[in-house]
Amino acid sequence: MVKPINRCPVVVAGIGLHPFGRFPEKSTADMVKDAVQSVLDDSHLSYKDVDIAYYTHVYYQGISPGERYLMPFGLTGIPILNIENACSSGTTGIWQAYWSIAAGLFDCALVIGAERVPKGPVVITEEDDPQQFIGDDHMMAQYAMKMRKYMSQHQAPVESIAEVSVKAHSNASKNQFAQFNKKFSIEDVLGSRMIADPLTLFQCCPTSEGAAATILMSAEKFNRITNGRKPIYIRSAELATSQFINNEIKNQDQTEFAAGKAYLNAGIKPDDIDLVQVHDAATIGEILQLELLGLIPKGEGWKATKEGRTSLSGDLPVNTDGGLQAMGHPFGASGIRMLHEIVTQIRREAGERQITKADTGLIQCSGAGGISTVTIVSN
Repeated sequence: MVKPINRCPVVVAGIGLHPFGRFPEKSTADMVKDAVQSVLDDSHLSYKDVDIAYYTHVYYQGISPGERYLMPFGLTGIPILNIENACSSGTTGIWQAYWSIAAGLFDCALVIGAERVPKGPVVITEEDDPQQFIGDDHMMAQYAMKMRKYMSQHQAPVESIAEVSVKAHSNASKNQFAQFNKKFSIEDVLGSRMIADPLTLFQCCPTSEGAAATILMSAEKFNRITNGRKPIYIRSAELATSQFINNEIKNQDQTEFAAGKAYLNAGIKPDDIDLVQVHDAATIGEILQLELLGLIPKGEGWKATKEGRTSLSGDLPVNTDGGLQAMGHPFGASGIRMLHEIVTQIRREAGERQITKADTGLIQCSGAGGISTVTIVSN
């Protein structure tokens, strides 16, 4: 069991984002350069101010990609760590950066994630794994089974779950960084090609390319060097994996476990959350995670979606930038992109998609292998 420690307050000093989509004319190094320069400009810092850097990705990018991609910014001798933790890679980098500062080891940490996800189905096992022969390693097949179970247990119509995609694309139509900027109707979503019944193509997040970056800093250093700029704090950052309880693997309880610790350590309750970013690789994913986070009662996530509660004008706006559904999902960058949107909303810089109340945000990001991260951010 991790023992409590006296935490140094941690501030989000800057955010940077390269658009998500497909960029055949650019290399991964190009996207990293753009995102890092963007976060340095946003934070009014130079690379020499960074004490430690974390590079997050999933697909193989050669040996020590973080060192190679950050080399153009200067050989300053800092520790650079390369992180792979499935779709939670970006938020795992944030988690590590948070704790390195909260524990007093460093004052300024850069987290940068980038990915070029190949087109086609995403598999999570090695080539000779038996799961590949029965289709159980296909992520959308797993989500489809969860969706079937949820629909049966809670009498949820497929149309209400598909509304997650409609809402996401409506939000992304107001976001220049998103892979898809067009609105979809419910007929568009349900009429798209079947991927894993009942999940159609437009209920599954696209594979993508892109990069995202953030700089975290101790509050003491931030207040010393930033000329009175208002800080935005990371109040808590938690990471959990599946548990084996009563002879059963609890494959979703990791979100509840991480969320419970996050609420406790941030000193807030679920009712205090103004906006949410959750892992919506499939439409059903958003609904399940909202319930596991304790933000909506179990079995009522589909009703909240249908009633518009999770829309930009609802009482609990979710995935205000379009989420994985419409922003796209370059694995190593997605979790950092979630933080980018929360900070953008808290700063009141979201333009057409700006929500009315944006003081406290929550980020939840899942990863294959039973990973879940929960991060709470507020002004």
